[in-house]
Amino acid sequence: MADITRRFGWRHLRSTPTAHVRHHRRGQLVHDGPGLSFWFRALSAALCEVPVDDRELAMAFHARTSDFQDVTVQATVTYRISDPATAAARLDFSIDPDTGIWRSAPLEQISTLLTETAQQHALDVLARTPLAAALVDGVASVRERIGQGLGAEPRLEATGIAVVAVRVVALRPEPEVERALRTPAREQIQQEADRATYERRAVAVERERAIAENELASRIELARREEQLVEQRGTNARREAEENAAADAVRAEAEAARAVRLATAEAEAAREVGEARAQAQAAWLRVHADVDAATLHALTATRLAENLPRIDSLTVSPDVLTGLLAKLGRPGGEQA
Repeated sequence: MADITRRFGWRHLRSTPTAHVRHHRRGQLVHDGPGLSFWFRALSAALCEVPVDDRELAMAFHARTSDFQDVTVQATVTYRISDPATAAARLDFSIDPDTGIWRSAPLEQISTLLTETAQQHALDVLARTPLAAALVDGVASVRERIGQGLGAEPRLEATGIAVVAVRVVALRPEPEVERALRTPAREQIQQEADRATYERRAVAVERERAIAENELASRIELARREEQLVEQRGTNARREAEENAAADAVRAEAEAARAVRLATAEAEAAREVGEARAQAQAAWLRVHADVDAATLHALTATRLAENLPRIDSLTVSPDVLTGLLAKLGRPGGEQA
């Protein structure tokens, strides 16, 4: 939209580089070109502003395939006005001299022309194509047909409109048909997923089985080693007991031999002591055998005197006393 300002009854227009402005005054073309800036009088001026930049037109329409299936076509057409003078002559691009706004809607007319022309060519190619083929190769064929059709459309050339590019964004069937078409693919994908799941589970089970076998083998080996350890401990205990028993036997034999030797020595000592005592007693008897009775009585009295402190009582029979008194009464100590 052109920028228009007012000063003292005059108007000043300033356009953009992408807008082609045509200024007529009293039927004569005064200014013609893009990006213009000039003064004019509103009462005598006729202004047109034609955009010359590339514009995108999105369109969506329904079509029917050869097997009577409805599809939706989404496309985008890029166009520009290549001949502003022709476009201004065929379409109303006039603007208000006070506000710079278009008096009508020329771009909507161009959009309607492009949409209907593209739809006509798309319907023509899809009407001879079954749904399956349209979904597979329909985008390329529809894009090519629309491009060719718009390029050969005489009305567009006569209006000064050039088509820059055509893009077909999507070609979709009805939702029910799309779900029906997706079902086999989904089933196949689900089967692949299930097969992958089963294979993964089988691998996991195989790994678990291998782990369980390894654990079982480890337990068996551990039990076998424990059994060997128990046997070795038993062997060690038995050997220790045998060695202890042998040591005890040796110790007992040594103690028995020592006891025997001690007993023998004691017996020998006792025998020698007995023999010595017997020999001493025999010698004593032999010595006393030749001594008279009075000497023996004196020795007896001496022994008696030596043992008096240990005699609690003494009994003298009348016979002994009578004899002693008789002996003592004899003159000169005679002996009987």
